[in-house]
Amino acid sequence: MNSIDHVGIAVADLEAARRVWDGLLGQEPELEDVPTQGVRAATYPCGVELIAPTAADSPISRFLEKRGEGIHHVTIRVSDIEAELLRLKRAGRKLVHETPVPGAGGCRVAFLHPSAAGGVLVELQEKPRG
Repeated sequence: MNSIDHVGIAVADLEAARRVWDGLLGQEPELEDVPTQGVRAATYPCGVELIAPTAADSPISRFLEKRGEGIHHVTIRVSDIEAELLRLKRAGRKLVHETPVPGAGGCRVAFLHPSAAGGVLVELQEKPRG
């Protein structure tokens, strides 16, 4: 595990949330649709990511229904996502994804179940090489 990459914040309305966060952070985010996760993401250079659902059945839609807007996950950058997943599985940690899936920015990602990290949803992220 290398470092924290970003904190994901679930929002119902990305444009409304951007009106708050653009001014608060004094930054413009990079916008991206992430079909594999059913979200549209606004990622700020400082490490804040706003995520809004693009489908009623997406995980973020379910999160918003249960908990409302707020911190959704913490993302940790890793060098070798397969090795980290294997290490965590061998240690008995519950995984949401046992193999990486495509994430924002061309990254490969995998989520750990909140029970594996004291109630916090953790995303592992491996940046594209090159």
